[in-house]
Formats: sequence, structure tokens, C-alpha cells
Amino acid sequence: MREILPALSRWYAGGEPFGLATVVAVSRSAPRDPGAAMAVGPGDEVVGSVSGGCVEGAVLELAREVVASGEARLETFGYSDEDAFAVGLTCGGEITVLVRRVTPNEDPSFGAVADSVAAGRPVTVATVIDGPAPRGATLVVRPDEERGAAEGGAGPPGFVVRPPDEEPGAAERGAGALGFADRPDKEPGAAEEVAATPGPAVPPDQEPGAAEVLAGTLGPAGLDAAVAADARGELALGATGLRHYGPNGERREDDVTVFLHSFAPPPRMLVFGAIDYAAAVARIGAFLGHRVTVCDARPVFATPERFPAGVEVVVDWPHRYLSGTDTDARTVICVLTHDPKFDVPLLEEALRRPAAYIGAMGSRRTHDERMRRLREAGVGERELSRLRSPVGLDLGARTPEEVAVSVAAEIVALRWGGTGVPLTATAGAIHPTGTPAR
Repeated sequence: MREILPALSRWYAGGEPFGLATVVAVSRSAPRDPGAAMAVGPGDEVVGSVSGGCVEGAVLELAREVVASGEARLETFGYSDEDAFAVGLTCGGEITVLVRRVTPNEDPSFGAVADSVAAGRPVTVATVIDGPAPRGATLVVRPDEERGAAEGGAGPPGFVVRPPDEEPGAAERGAGALGFADRPDKEPGAAEEVAATPGPAVPPDQEPGAAEVLAGTLGPAGLDAAVAADARGELALGATGLRHYGPNGERREDDVTVFLHSFAPPPRMLVFGAIDYAAAVARIGAFLGHRVTVCDARPVFATPERFPAGVEVVVDWPHRYLSGTDTDARTVICVLTHDPKFDVPLLEEALRRPAAYIGAMGSRRTHDERMRRLREAGVGERELSRLRSPVGLDLGARTPEEVAVSVAAEIVALRWGGTGVPLTATAGAIHPTGTPAR
């Protein structure tokens, strides 16, 4: 949708209703991915594409009908063997398109979403596409830093800042404007409705990304709660796709289908040290949805052939490369160089910049020596406390692939506040609010 935003923003600012068609599902050799969009505005002005030209005419007619009636429509287009001249995809694939009317009155948060997308700030828009909930209803989820939530502001009208659980299984408090309080101590996905309370939202924790800014509603409070939790997980990965729920947000049910459209670049994973373990970590990092870069100063090791397709390979001194690249609160840094001349200056740089995870490989003896060198270099205790070393969870891993699993497990646990304890040794909800379903 990024490429058609100027037109959408112009129509929206002018109060002009327009029909927005979004690809929500594809199969086989469909020409566009989920999230591709086309819009029909005043005077039948058309921007964007949902199929590269195959069904745009039919979508134009559909958008006209939706703008006139205000009723969202869901249509599937595919190639017809019985009637080759029927409207469909000549490539043989299939796309499902949701068309809804957008106006300032019906979608008051659209302008803020458009501004976030245009500025490259992360936001997820959840839209009901099927089921007993209102089709076309939207819920917007953004990180707390997006609205300066750490300052305790409630955001613009219709928004509520919602903090995460303070401990696993604890019920969330602060119904705020949406009027719900999730109860993760009950069945996963179950929610308890409470009366909406006026006044400012509950201030979130101070950690970046610790809370969500919500706008709109999908209908039932429990559905809002469950979808917001999953949207946060999709946003962390920059992922887009369909999720299914019960009428009140129950997991493992499929009465309501919701399209989660995330506007965020994938989080970065920076792997330093082009060794066999790095190849395995890069592979699982890409599997988890990260954009992976491997860096090593030794060109004989840092070759694209040694790493999975799609992984960026850089030949440079690790600390020099890191000092010249951007990181943010979602970035994962894995230091596998295992050599003081590489990892000490690299960790000096890494521990003083934003990152979600900083891990370093090595034995206990290597770790102790590394910490001594970092302290001598002037790295403070608060910065050193961010270092996950030796890297990974205790899984008894031996092979590069097993070590990569232990590293990935620690990254996921740190992201969502997991304990790393076997679920058989825990009680309460498996998926507390604020974590995506698995």
C-alpha cells in the first residue's frame, strides 16, 4: 500500500470516500502477495493493483458498489477451466480480495496509520474479513513509543495505551477506552469484559515496545484482546497474514477470520563470525523472519556460498561495520567471532547501542576473560548486564544446528518474557496476553 499512499491521503484529507481493495489471501501462482492494494477514488480514479491487470476491472466495479452501499465485500478470483473468458487469473492462481469503504467518519484512525506507514514507523492494521464480527472493522496496533507512551499520555481520542502483564499469568488492568481487561490466568484467548472507565490510560512500562497503542475495535472485547496480542507478534516480525478466532477471541476456533497487515521492515539479525555455527544461526534467524547479515573480516570465510540464500554477507572488521549500520530495539546481535581482537571492540560498540538481544559465544573461561577486557575498556556494569554470554539456553546442544536452536530459543524467550522452563513444570495459561499464539 505504500506506493498508493499519496493518493489515499489526499482523498482522506478531502473527506472523499474511496474503496480500498486489499489482497488478503493467495494460492498457487498468484501475481501479488497478501497486502497488495488497489483503491478507487473520486471520479473513478484508480491507483495500485491487486493482480497485475487480470481482475482490476472487476475490482473497480466491486469498489464502486462498496462505496455506494458502505458494505464491505469479500471476493475470490481464480482461473476457470470451464470458462476461460470469465474474469479470473490467467496465471492459474487464486486471490481473495477484501473491499471496504474508507471515510474520516467510518475510519478515524486511517490518517494516523497512513502517516506511520509513510514515515516508516511500525503499525499493524487488523481487519475482520469473515465471520460473525463486523466485516471491514479495523483495529490498529502500534508500539508505545509511537505515541510517546512512556510519558504517560493516552494518545489521541479513541486510543488506549495498554501495558503488558507484569508477571506470567497476571491479569492485565486498565480497561481504558476499549473497555476490556484480559485474563491470561483463564483459558488461552478467553477474556473478561469490564465496564469502560473514563480518564487517562494506564502508563506502560518504560521498556521500548512494552505496551501497545490501540485504535478502533473489531466488536467483542475478547476479540480485540486476542487480536491485539497476535498483532504485536506479527509486527515484531514484520509479518502479514490471516488469523482465526472464536467470536470472543477464543484460540483454536475459526469462526472469525482476521487479516493482520503489518507495516514494518523485518527485524535485523547481525551475525559476526563466518563460522559453521554462523551459517546455522543465520538459517534459523531467516526462518524466524529476520533480515540476516553475516560479517567477518576474513574474506576466505565470508563468502555467500557458505550461507543460505538471501543472507547478506559482508567482509569488514566487525566493530567498524556495526558502527556504520543502523540498529533498533528489535535488532538481534550474535557475536560468534570467539576471538578477543574481534569480539571485544565489537561488543564495546554493541553494548552502547539499541538492540533487543546481544549474545556472545564462548566457554565460561572465555566469558570471564571477555568481561575483564570489556571492563578495562570502560564498559559499565549496566551495559555489561545486557550481554547474554555464554550465548543460548541450556539445551545440551552440540552440533551447529542444535546450538542455533538454543540461541533462537533464548531470543524468543527474551522477546516475550519466557522463562525457558519446560511447560510441563509450569501452570496457568500457555499464551498470556501480549504473546502470539503458537
